[in-house]
Amino acid sequence: MQVWDYMKKYRAVITFILAASGIAVMAYYDSCDTECSYLQGDIWGIDLKWIGIAYMAVIICLTALKWTPLIRAALAAGLGVEVFLISFQVQEEVFCPFCLAFSILVLAAFAVNYELSDRIRGTWQDKILYALGEFTWPPVFKPRIPLILFSLLGYLFVFFTFTGSATPAYADAGRTVPSSSQGKYEVIIFSDYFCAPCQALEMELEQTLETLLAREGKRIRITFVDTPIHKQTALFNRYYLYAVNAKSDIRNALRIRVILFHHARQLQKTKTATVNEEDLAVLFRKKGITFKPFDYRPVQAEYNRIFKRYGVDGTPLCIIKYSENDFKRYQGPKAIMEGMKTLSATLNK
Repeated sequence: MQVWDYMKKYRAVITFILAASGIAVMAYYDSCDTECSYLQGDIWGIDLKWIGIAYMAVIICLTALKWTPLIRAALAAGLGVEVFLISFQVQEEVFCPFCLAFSILVLAAFAVNYELSDRIRGTWQDKILYALGEFTWPPVFKPRIPLILFSLLGYLFVFFTFTGSATPAYADAGRTVPSSSQGKYEVIIFSDYFCAPCQALEMELEQTLETLLAREGKRIRITFVDTPIHKQTALFNRYYLYAVNAKSDIRNALRIRVILFHHARQLQKTKTATVNEEDLAVLFRKKGITFKPFDYRPVQAEYNRIFKRYGVDGTPLCIIKYSENDFKRYQGPKAIMEGMKTLSATLNK
């Protein structure tokens, strides 16, 4: 009881700290340049990270105004939203630590502001309806509304407005993703053109792959898989596949990737928000890259299997397969280059 009394006494301060922590988590998630999570979602085109920041800012404002009933209603709605988002992650079998941390903060803030309703002592229906407490705001609204209804509204709102992905669709692994050979050892590289660590890695990795191909081209198989975290990457990926479809040589694929990574960096430097198909078509023509459109949707199931098998949760990521059941996972530029050195040493034996 002493802990509960202490929490009630400093309820506003604790709520403020929890909400501020939620903003910090989402801000770090948005700006972190060590890894790009491929879990993504939006509501009406607005990234969930920004919605999370705005939501916690509202909680801070309500706390400052001491509008406790509205705080409880907002947090109850937040619980409904988090139930949906966690169920989405469970369904996709991909879990985002930032999202889960945010959910815990929402739950903690609700617990701090929780008040037991006397209606819970009534019938079993009342026990269920009022388990989360009740909403009433005498200056404006006198009826006693079960907070569980706000949770239901939050759940339904995100159910009908949320657009998200955790397992992107790709093209046919055998026909469109470049593979240098059918060698014993396979290098699978997952990256995003707009991911800063991927951009930093690309040049060094390209040189390493060129060296391996020249020396051990028949013993290794190199496979590239674009991971569309950034909204523009899906279009980049499509044109990359179109180009590989026209000419499936691995060195041609490496050249295309260098051009696309460079173009992505230029777009970021000029803060260009969008790029369309014609932009990439013009870029390819200027660079002398032939491309052949095709329907790659029927093969997305194979790529879904690859992502789930290797538990892809960020970029850059490299899987080095020494045999069908023996593979090593390297995440981040430094780890990937260490993995390439290990592979090179193995090939030299």
